[in-house]
Amino acid sequence: MKKIELIFEKTNEKIVLKYGENLLKIVDQFKKYYDSPIVAAKINNSIIELFRPLERSGTIEFLDINSVDGFRIYQRGLLFVLKITLKKLFPEYSLKVSHSIGKAIYCELKNDDSKKLLSSEEINKIKSEMNKLISKDIPFKKYELLKSEAMELFRKFGYYDKVNLLKYRKKKTVKIYQLDEFYDYFYGYMPPSTGILKYYDLKNYSDGFVLVLPEFKNKKPVLNFKPLPKLSAVFLEYQKWLEIMDIDSVGDLNDLIAKGEKDVTDLIIMSEALHEKRIAFIAEEIKKRKNVRLILIAGPSSSGKTTFSKRLMVQLRASGLRPVTISLDDYFVDREKTPKNEKGEYDFEALEAIDIELFNKNLIDLFSGKEVEIPKFDFTVGKRKSKGIYLKIDKDQPIIIEGIHGLNPNLTPLIPEELKFKIYASALTQINLDNTNRIHTTDTRLLRRIVRDSKFRNHNAYHTLKMWPNVRLGEEKNIFPYQENADIMFNSALVYELPVLKIFAEQLLITVPDNVPETSEATRLLKILDYFLPITNLEDIPRTSIIREFIGRSVFKY
Repeated sequence: MKKIELIFEKTNEKIVLKYGENLLKIVDQFKKYYDSPIVAAKINNSIIELFRPLERSGTIEFLDINSVDGFRIYQRGLLFVLKITLKKLFPEYSLKVSHSIGKAIYCELKNDDSKKLLSSEEINKIKSEMNKLISKDIPFKKYELLKSEAMELFRKFGYYDKVNLLKYRKKKTVKIYQLDEFYDYFYGYMPPSTGILKYYDLKNYSDGFVLVLPEFKNKKPVLNFKPLPKLSAVFLEYQKWLEIMDIDSVGDLNDLIAKGEKDVTDLIIMSEALHEKRIAFIAEEIKKRKNVRLILIAGPSSSGKTTFSKRLMVQLRASGLRPVTISLDDYFVDREKTPKNEKGEYDFEALEAIDIELFNKNLIDLFSGKEVEIPKFDFTVGKRKSKGIYLKIDKDQPIIIEGIHGLNPNLTPLIPEELKFKIYASALTQINLDNTNRIHTTDTRLLRRIVRDSKFRNHNAYHTLKMWPNVRLGEEKNIFPYQENADIMFNSALVYELPVLKIFAEQLLITVPDNVPETSEATRLLKILDYFLPITNLEDIPRTSIIREFIGRSVFKY
């Protein structure tokens, strides 16, 4: 009998199994090494479901709920249970999974004519029915069907969003999941059974409800939901934009692309017009506040902050103002004074890496009409240059500051709040693969960064993927806690951008070696891109577009 030999990465312990066995029989003995329940594993850097028959030896690590991949798997399983429950209780409505709010997912119940607003009693009924499915510990089953068979199955269930999605899928086979007597398609992997999915909550929110997911601290589940009304409003605004363009999912977008170049050009024009309208609105809001002297722009990596700030400057000038910019990078402290992280490495994203005292003094002096020497930082030697640049401003010259700490009140503690106008910019993707398969906003930003790093920073996709977890940690610490401090938010996502990024990113992701941990993330992103038809008429994209910051040929200098 052929044997499977696995080496557990944390302890170098050797595990021997029979060929074709799965990991369910051994997972319990490794729970002690993890802070939350194990939902899947990685063997040789590839994600493996716990119920999948093993065919290959190698190194193994388990994925718990606190890991990025494990959290996605847990979420996917819960959504399947939720969808089945809603199908039973409200058969005339469909579940529409929308966007994340922290560790929760905002969802709606919709049909062709209306949304269903759930009462507290109905929410409790849904939870009760979900808990019944969970308590039965029903296994998830996986099948591979011909694409035509899968499409016919989903027609019978009334899942026309999935039929439309699969219509453009290149592969001739489709992997689908069964739970109880229900079948569905999910991009990504599933947990072994429903019994593990007992940590969740449901709450009414806005016109729908939120599915609250767990975060484990000291091996105990925490179910916290913090409403983010400003962020939610931006997602809902983008949803209205999609309705204007008659696009509800990737299938609809592919239908439009398949029609031909004219329809794609019209889509690009409309998308860019909506962006321009929003930027002009923000400029007018700034002008209305006569006392605004400081415009602070913050957002996560690859959110298009730089292009947004330049386009905002153009709109402010068109409104009669004369803005100037100051770079926070020039206020870095000398290298030896830079704080270090827990690894002993310089933490350039820490607020303490900036000379807050000098920055605030310079701003106060500028606002009082004084001429100020703005420092210049030499990144080569890690020190401030001996001479800076002198600047003096008038009252109609607001200062634009772009940086990750822009919304943190500790950046400008000496500046009165009435002088500030704070803007949060991010790529808040709203278009989904179908009603239940989301495209995460971080995926859009990561794809943007992969393309930009290759074109302008001489970094390959492997390098970008490797550093991305640290980038995300910095965002969680320095940006997301302050996003609701913004006076206004700008969504830099463009409905047509993933079909454009596809033609650049696919060739970069393919080069990621299959023997590194980042290969599973590269594979996942490739699968997402595979759902999109490409947009190749790049000459129709305006040179002022946000997407030009990443694919090149922007009119702006960076």
